[in-house]
Amino acid sequence: MAVHDISQVSALERVCFTAPWDTAAYFRELQNPSAYYLVARAGEEIAGYGGMWAIGDEAHIVTLAVAQVFRQRGIGRRLLDGLLEEAHRLAIRHITLEVRVTNVPAQSLYRSLGFRVIGHRRRYYPDNGEDAAVMELTLDDSGQSD
Repeated sequence: MAVHDISQVSALERVCFTAPWDTAAYFRELQNPSAYYLVARAGEEIAGYGGMWAIGDEAHIVTLAVAQVFRQRGIGRRLLDGLLEEAHRLAIRHITLEVRVTNVPAQSLYRSLGFRVIGHRRRYYPDNGEDAAVMELTLDDSGQSD
């Protein structure tokens, strides 16, 4: 992700999430040395994006979104693969994320990559008080899930 992507990312953020980040957050994130963000393009259009924070041997996936029209085409998986490649490059051992308990398609994608539910955060989402499932992936030295 680059600065020139932020307007499209922010627009997609507002469509995909009921409690979107404000545009300024993405400008700050691109300056954050612990942050790593990717975009997926379909021509000139941003079809999806994802980001994580990495500190030490741990990472946290903070966002992942794919435009509705581009879903079920493997874009989310490719974005996650890119984040996992960066995690391997950084020698990350543990990756966590939160996902809405009702977001079964996302949970299925994460499980297919080796993530497992390790807990729940009650009333995590401020828009409706929905719980989040906390998922974790542990990587071995080769970057593969244990």
